Amino acid sequence: MNHTARAAALGAAALLLALSLPGAPASAAEAPRIDLRVLVVTDGGPATAAITAELDGQGTPYTTVDLRQSGRPVIDGAFLADTVNGRPRARFQAVALPNDNPFGAGSAEMAALASYEQTYAIPQVDAYTYARPEAGLQTPKFSGSLDGVRAQVTASGKSGPFGYLAGQVPFEDNSPSVNESYGFLAEPAPGADFTSYVDAPVPGGSGRGSLVGEYRHDGRRDLVVTFVYNQHQQQFRLLARGIVDWLTQGVQLGSSRNYFAVHVDDVFGADDRWDTELNCTPGDVDCPPGQGTPDPIRMTPDDAAYAAQWSKDRKFPLDMAFNGGGSELFREENGGSDPLADRFVADRDDHRWINHTYNHPFLGCVQDVSTVPWTCAKNADGSTRYVSRAEISGQISDNRAWAQRAGLPLVTGELVTGEHSGLKVLPQQPDDNPNLGTALRDNGVTWLGSDNSRDRAQRQVGPSLTVPRHPMNVFYNAGRTSEQVDEYNWIYTRKADGGSGVCENSSVATCLDRPLDLTTGYQDHIVPVESTIALGHVLANDPRPHFIHQSNLAEDRIAYPVLGSVLDAYGALFAENAPVVNLRMADVGGELRSRAAWDSAVDAGRVTGYRVGDTVTVQAPAGVAVRATMPAGSVQRLLLGTAPFGSAYAGRTSGWVSPGLLQDRVTLTLPSAVAAGDVGGSRADVPKPARKLPVPDGAARYVKPGADRH
Repeated sequence: MNHTARAAALGAAALLLALSLPGAPASAAEAPRIDLRVLVVTDGGPATAAITAELDGQGTPYTTVDLRQSGRPVIDGAFLADTVNGRPRARFQAVALPNDNPFGAGSAEMAALASYEQTYAIPQVDAYTYARPEAGLQTPKFSGSLDGVRAQVTASGKSGPFGYLAGQVPFEDNSPSVNESYGFLAEPAPGADFTSYVDAPVPGGSGRGSLVGEYRHDGRRDLVVTFVYNQHQQQFRLLARGIVDWLTQGVQLGSSRNYFAVHVDDVFGADDRWDTELNCTPGDVDCPPGQGTPDPIRMTPDDAAYAAQWSKDRKFPLDMAFNGGGSELFREENGGSDPLADRFVADRDDHRWINHTYNHPFLGCVQDVSTVPWTCAKNADGSTRYVSRAEISGQISDNRAWAQRAGLPLVTGELVTGEHSGLKVLPQQPDDNPNLGTALRDNGVTWLGSDNSRDRAQRQVGPSLTVPRHPMNVFYNAGRTSEQVDEYNWIYTRKADGGSGVCENSSVATCLDRPLDLTTGYQDHIVPVESTIALGHVLANDPRPHFIHQSNLAEDRIAYPVLGSVLDAYGALFAENAPVVNLRMADVGGELRSRAAWDSAVDAGRVTGYRVGDTVTVQAPAGVAVRATMPAGSVQRLLLGTAPFGSAYAGRTSGWVSPGLLQDRVTLTLPSAVAAGDVGGSRADVPKPARKLPVPDGAARYVKPGADRH
């Protein structure tokens, strides 16, 4: 009998057996209440830390028991289950352990967990365990580094929890000197009901071995993972959704999607150019006054046409943050003509548009640029001199009026100020311009762009909420690859190698081993590094947009290789049911706002969610929308009738939902095929304790270069 058939047979038999167990429901009317919360037992290792990070990111409630703490709760029957209003309650819908038995031989706690999982059909993930018979596997065919291995989702994985992946699961190999991942490859043990979901070829050998698989035994289900990982590594990021989906059986508080949006700043304006001799940008504040000759970079009509066609071909609209005054200045200097603006206006429906102020001035403190770095000018009494409310308001409204005359489709509540100015910028301006909030209110601005590398959390500024944006390391002052590489070398090489040496004492950047080649360095190094960083954000359920500048779409069009690499890599890794989600700025802001409210309510213990049979009930504080993922076909019960829940993504439906009219909670009905569940069977023997598992430096400490940088 094949594993799939055996699993189905066991599930059906176990259902009948579980109905006769003490504490198990004898009829649908007596079905237990299963609380929608995950129990995470940790020993401090990186694998369970990665799972809790994923639960945090999805907004899924969980309880942690730290085995290292002497005063931790004892895991026994009373800790795991009780009774609510006469109905048996399982307090956790799933269990995540560091390995298949972290408690030791003959542990009463492991016995209690085993009994609990059998009685209430609770799945368990073994976050990182040895391949051994107790985990349903033979002794390993391979033990060692998995760096660079190309694992594969099996047919069972595609039809099961990893159906959102196209097939490949490449393991990172970022540094030849760092051991980044360690694991075991093994085949199922003879007679074991083990179904491999992700496997890999045996390095230097023959055959394949499991890395992630389901082991059904003694009326229990374990997801057995035999490699170590941390929350940042791509192999985990690819599999994280499926691990959580398997744990929750697709009935989950919380949700996850893969987001990517790109803002292009300074459209219609011109950006100053990096000077490869002076190692600064003439015309900008990093060059001493009078040093060098400005040589601005501005897109051409052909560049605009290329951008429109690229967006059509990729089915990926770009968000154009524009300065209408840049076009008017060009017209003044060129006989009233601006072919670039004409081209963009003709293609206006191929892009989304964001107000970036009329002339792109600095809207924080009044800058004193007589020295490098600049400082804030002072009033006579020594206080900081700020740009006025009238100046800020005029920049917003004048640009909005220009867009209306040009017929640009604009969401008037969105704004990105030049250089995110007006918001605090350290060290020169530690506070927001106090005139910014009132100017935003004058113009009805509700969403304000901010720099994620400086101000990651969404926060209130006057009437507006910020939308943090990831800066991409494709520099605003580079239109040619040689300029980009030269500046990159200046920032990321040691003084001994001709660089600035900034990287030598930086907490967020590392130095290059040697300067990049001006001809090949961009394509060979910068493109793969920057696209990997951006893809990491995409895979992290992070809706924050990325931003580049119009100069990067001009001349050598250096942005496209990075953006194309992100989209190509994503397309190769994911199935069609998990497309990249490209939200406009206001929608990103709304998503972040809803998440903040939900996470705050979950952290405060003010969210209650549980399942009884085919019914899921969730109660949250008034005004807080519920974040959930359910099987396809789930519906929301209203006072009169039902309404569809969520939208399809990665084989499930997910989204935000609020109580209906005259309701104080959300009630969802699951499809009938899901309601029966997948319950366990008879009492299991307690597995033998696992030995201490090897953890490479890379899994415990290595974080790929993903810090936001300018």
